[in-house]
Amino acid sequence: MQLSVVDMLIIGFYLISMIAIGLILKKKASQNLDSYYLGGKSLPFYMLGISDASGMFDISGTMWMVYLAFVYGFKSLWIPWLWPVFNQIFLMIYLSIWLRRSNVLTGAEWIRTRFGYGKGADSSYTIVILYAVIAVLGFLCYGFIGIGKFMEVFFPWETVSAYIPFEVAPDHVAQVYGIFFTGIATFYVMLGGMHSIVWADVVQFAIMTISGIAIAAIAMYRVSPEMLAAHTPEGWLSPFFGSTLDLDWSNILPSIMDRIEADQYGLFGIFVMMMLFKGLFMSMAGPAANYDMQKILACRSPKEAAMMSGSVSVILLIPRYLMIMGFTVLALVFFNDDFKAMGADIDFETILPKAINQFAQVGLTGLLLAGLLSAFMSTFASTVNAAQAYLVNDVFLKYVYPTANPRKQIKLSYIVSVTIVGISTIIGMYVQNINSVLQWIVSALYGGYIAANVLKWHWWRFNGAGFFWGMLAGIFGAIVLPFIFPDTLPLYYFPVLLAISLVGCIIGTYLAPMTDEEVLVNFYVRIRPWGYWGPIAEKAMLKYPDLKKNGHFKRDMFNVGIGIIWQCALTLIPMYIVVKEGFPLVTSIMVLAITTLVLKKNWYDKMCREEKEYDAFMKKYNL
Repeated sequence: MQLSVVDMLIIGFYLISMIAIGLILKKKASQNLDSYYLGGKSLPFYMLGISDASGMFDISGTMWMVYLAFVYGFKSLWIPWLWPVFNQIFLMIYLSIWLRRSNVLTGAEWIRTRFGYGKGADSSYTIVILYAVIAVLGFLCYGFIGIGKFMEVFFPWETVSAYIPFEVAPDHVAQVYGIFFTGIATFYVMLGGMHSIVWADVVQFAIMTISGIAIAAIAMYRVSPEMLAAHTPEGWLSPFFGSTLDLDWSNILPSIMDRIEADQYGLFGIFVMMMLFKGLFMSMAGPAANYDMQKILACRSPKEAAMMSGSVSVILLIPRYLMIMGFTVLALVFFNDDFKAMGADIDFETILPKAINQFAQVGLTGLLLAGLLSAFMSTFASTVNAAQAYLVNDVFLKYVYPTANPRKQIKLSYIVSVTIVGISTIIGMYVQNINSVLQWIVSALYGGYIAANVLKWHWWRFNGAGFFWGMLAGIFGAIVLPFIFPDTLPLYYFPVLLAISLVGCIIGTYLAPMTDEEVLVNFYVRIRPWGYWGPIAEKAMLKYPDLKKNGHFKRDMFNVGIGIIWQCALTLIPMYIVVKEGFPLVTSIMVLAITTLVLKKNWYDKMCREEKEYDAFMKKYNL
């Protein structure tokens, strides 16, 4: 398609603005590593919440979720539990507080708070860094693929090539676009660090919100409930399910039945139960070593860390699902014939560009493209920042160049950011499918992360050696099991992966001495986890008579359950708005109101009171 001058000016203004933000905030960010990677822990929680939400509003994920909504309808509500999306609820209720109380710079540095120093602790420190780098490369590669395929539709190479002094084979055009846009994102995050990311994300999220509302409004204007019903199977509008999926596309778009079979979501009841089983453990493990953890560590206090994690669902879900359902509804009604013509080669990743091409007017096209570019750049920039933090703070400054002054530390961060983006770009050139990368990240690699990171919070005897061997076994399993089960959805062999990792944790723990008692007591006093901490809690209370044991497991789990229902209501409300289903919309709003009231009384009010008591205790003992 050919973009108008107005559209090109909007996109150009957006790209220049991102570069300007990096240049303007360069001086503020370069004061020291704390300012560069965590914004000096001075940014308000709502800005960090917007930034975190913006980072999750990624273009590749949006394309994937439009596909899910198209094929699975309102039952697609459950499929993002693969991540799982409800990990934000665990963070909101208690885990962000525990994590922020550590007052460290990265997740690897947090390991020292839990395991101290020594052979086992050093090994666990190393394995966290390795895991973080592998995960970051996966996410950067995932984003690179998505942005290249998306922009190829809007910037025909026949037009662009006239201004390019080199030849590019047709198969590599998407990669050229990917390199260009990742270069801009790398530039502003490299210069401005966390300050640049957060301010850019605020601008970007505003654009994405306007874009989401605009595409939803177009869908609501162009598609009536009757038109939608004629292009969807029975049950498409219901989020409820039985043991099987029971969506029959045979008379509407037969090739979708093959896609459902390939996805292996047919036994939907078992699929959702497996996602819930995996998701509960994964959420209790805490955030992986990525930008989500960095945003929590950047908060001004543990209370604000919890509020930031809670704000993400409120900020993200409504505008994102307005956009997702807007694109989905337009595609269902107007692209049906095109998809039928594709047959078995149906490509749902073309829905977004096709919808923008067909329905957006001059100016709105540029805004939508800027919004989707924002979605990509926000995620990419935050991920690069996390990679810098781990490699610079936890590798180079610990083992290679410990005497570097702040100025050299920042320059080293620049070099690392360019290097990590370059490596992920090279990997991305050899990966063609977004979903393959996504499934490996969320179902396999994250599966290897879970056992060790659940035990680190909840079992006092667990040590650095157990963490190392559990993580190593999990990562090894994540790499090997796809070859053993080549035609199986990674979610279904998750229990095997969990068992492998758990065995590594237990064997490693008992083959090595326990963590130094003083380290454990200090950890317990500062973090205050619940779980199997009896012997350490007793010693801590002897040392600090005013210490109160954390006995809030049942309350936290009740609040998590309410929070998951609350989050589902936040997701369903924009979906029902777009399809104009009145009664389910009202019901979802009522559920949201009731769960919000419960969380206000049983979570927020009690958290505020307990954090005041915690602060008074820490101040009294000068901790």
